[in-house]
Amino acid sequence: MAGTASAGAICVAGCSCRSSSRWEFLSDAQAETLAALADQIIPEDDFPSASQAGVIVYIDRQLMGPYRRHRDAYQAGFESADRISREFCGVALAQAPPPIRQEVTSALAEQRSDFFELAREHIMEGYYGSPRHGGNRDAVSWRMLGLEEPPLRGRAKYDLSKGAGS
Repeated sequence: MAGTASAGAICVAGCSCRSSSRWEFLSDAQAETLAALADQIIPEDDFPSASQAGVIVYIDRQLMGPYRRHRDAYQAGFESADRISREFCGVALAQAPPPIRQEVTSALAEQRSDFFELAREHIMEGYYGSPRHGGNRDAVSWRMLGLEEPPLRGRAKYDLSKGAGS
């Protein structure tokens, strides 16, 4: 009982207890905003869009680790994207129709904000990088480019069925 009370006090004191969210850093609304933006940068065609390929998972994980320093830029960027979208059509970016999403993406690009530049770079990393980091689900971008999955350094696939010296 005391453990439960102290855990509750810790959450109230400011930790990000997001038991209802599947994200490590992002809120559900932020993930939806990021997905709307990412899918404008890499839309679905014969291959999955950025969000379908796991780019949001990739960015969320990176914001908990090596990209922790970019959290403020992302927070400000989500607010800016939703504000611009509301100016265009009265709803947040994730709820905006596709033509408005494109307009908002263009407006963010024209601003050359830290957020847009970071997000675009991170979206590309997540889409074309190694699936082991959460993006490029099922190596979809590598298949799109006609590439074989590159061996991971230190984890090469060896044919152990052949004896040494064969």
